[in-house]
Formats: sequence, structure tokens, C-alpha cells
Amino acid sequence: MSFTAEVKNQICGAQWKTCCRKVQLAALIQMCSTMNITSQGMHIRIQSEHANTAKHIWKLLKEFYQVEPQLSVLRKIKLKKNNIYVIRVNSRALEILKDLGIYTEQGLQTHIPARMLRRDCCAQGYLAGAFLAGGSVNAPQTTNYHLEISVGEETLAKFLCRLMNRFYLPAKVIKRRNQHVVYLKASDKIADFLRMCKANDALFEFEDSRIQRDFLNSLTRLDNCELANEMKSLSAARRQLEDIEWILNYRSLDSLSPKLQHVIEVRQAHPEASMNELCERCYEEYGEQISKSGMKHRLAKLREMADQLRAHTDE
Repeated sequence: MSFTAEVKNQICGAQWKTCCRKVQLAALIQMCSTMNITSQGMHIRIQSEHANTAKHIWKLLKEFYQVEPQLSVLRKIKLKKNNIYVIRVNSRALEILKDLGIYTEQGLQTHIPARMLRRDCCAQGYLAGAFLAGGSVNAPQTTNYHLEISVGEETLAKFLCRLMNRFYLPAKVIKRRNQHVVYLKASDKIADFLRMCKANDALFEFEDSRIQRDFLNSLTRLDNCELANEMKSLSAARRQLEDIEWILNYRSLDSLSPKLQHVIEVRQAHPEASMNELCERCYEEYGEQISKSGMKHRLAKLREMADQLRAHTDE
């Protein structure tokens, strides 16, 4: 089972208030249905590829409108050959659309009235219904985080975007072929959306995977940083040993000041030591307390002397 299917199963199985279930049904009918008028009258045809979503719609229709929807199952003949669950409502179709705010005197509406979503719980229920209708989310084990809801109308996509922004979910809208897609990319915001939709088990799985990945990424970055620092230290030590070799080719060690002698002897004895380790070795072997900046200053002095000798040799 895909992660998206798990999330939808949990939304369908969650406990929602009556008002929230009603706006969920509105979102599902608005995004998954067509209205047909025949000689027998008007009817609504609702379809979904997710079995639990179709069952959820069927139960909500019976709960709120006491109708007897007809359920049929079709099978795709292309691509994944998934089942398509079709619910047909033959009676009270126009009454249902009007009650849900989908149809008014002005005709079919692109989204339900804002008054139906004044309560935060109802707005969250509507977004959960929209996800059931056209949503998908990448599994947390994949390399990128992505949650989206696809709709046919740009106006509805922008409405969903505003509704998500109401809960500090920075959704954006793009057009993909003949669909308008509302999407989230930030992992913490996707987690907030799952929490809002009451997909708690999916949220725990998502957060667990996200924490593990972030932890491993942090370890990798730390390892890379430590490796880079070590390589930098080794490269600096190699240059310092080259400087010392140049100096000792032209001058005796005794001709240098005791402080420079100490640095030369410690560096030669410990060619892979870091700057801090050189300071510690100076204290252990000569009883000389020296700071890291002091050690840098002495090594810079040796570099200056070596550069002068190189320049003199080139002449």
C-alpha cells in the first residue's frame, strides 16, 4: 500500500465533527463528481480510485441525505489498471448540491461559501476532503518531500491555497498540463498538514523517517566537515615541514631563537598534529605555555624566513 493510500485510509477512519464531515463531503463532490441531466432528471456521478474514499462518500451521503446511492466498480484498461469506484446519486441531486453550497441561483460554484468554513475545524475538514479527492504525498523514505492536491479549476486551487495559508501552510500553485496543483515542499509543513487531517499514524511514520534522515544528514555533514578540517591541517603541516627543510638547509637550528627551535622540533616530531596539539606538545616537552595564535605567529615567521631563502635562491 502506498503512503498516500495510508494517509487517505486514516482520514476516512478518523473521528470528525458533524459539521466537518459535511464540508468534507462538499469537497469530495465538488472535486470528484459530474452533474448529468437526462430525461429521468438530474443525477450526480462521483468517482474515486481509492476504495475507502468511495466508501466514505457513500456513508456520508446516506448519513446526511438518506439517499440510496448506486455503487459500481470499473477497471482501467490502461496504465496501472486500477479499479474506479463510481457512486451515482439519482434522487435529491439538486437539493444536495444546494445544501452543500456547490449550486446556487448563480449556477455551479467553484468553491463552497466561506461562511461554511468559518470554524477552523470545518476548514481543516474541507482540506482533508480535498486531499481525499485529489491529493498525494511522497513516502517519507523518498529523497524529497512533496505533498500536493490536484484540481481542475484555477479558482478552486487558489481558494485551497488561501485556506492552507490560514493555518500557516505556505502552499503554492502551479499548472501541470490541464490541472492546477496546490503543493507543499517543506517537511515540517507537510507534517503539520498530516496532523491537521488527523492522519496520526502516517504522521508518526513521516516524522520518524524525517528525524532519522535529518540525523544521518547531520552526521554526514559533521563527518565531511571533520574530514575537510583534517585535510586542511595535513596540507598546512606539509607546507610547514617544507618551510623548515628550506631553513635548515641554509641555517643551523642553533642559530634560531629558542621559541622557533621549539616549534621546529615539535612540528618535525609530530608531522600530523593540529595547531592545538602543537601547543600541547610545546607545553609537555618544553614547559612553554603558548596559545594557538602564538603558534600561528611563529609558523608564519618560519614561512617568511623560508620565502626569503627561496627568493634569494631564485636570484
